[in-house]
Amino acid sequence: MSLKHFNILEEDDDDPMLSSINLVDVFLVLVVALLAAVNLSSAGDPGAPVELAIPENGQEIRYQGTGDSGEGEGVRAGVAYRLRDGSIIYVPEDGPATKP
Repeated sequence: MSLKHFNILEEDDDDPMLSSINLVDVFLVLVVALLAAVNLSSAGDPGAPVELAIPENGQEIRYQGTGDSGEGEGVRAGVAYRLRDGSIIYVPEDGPATKP
């Protein structure tokens, strides 16, 4: 019995579909990269105004942001604690709210 039939290196790779499958893979990677680039470029200006629409009691309430940072404009209203089960409890502070 000859070992000539078990030699892997002598196989012919003349299948034309192998190259077309490789091209499909390359184009798929290019499409994903282009979609990611379009998504990043269309994210918008970080300083642009933001509008939120929140449904509440059957009505839609709209909040319009200015796009500015709200740093230093708020007051401390209380403390929130996260419990072991994952729930969050808000504890309001006693007395009038003051700026820290």
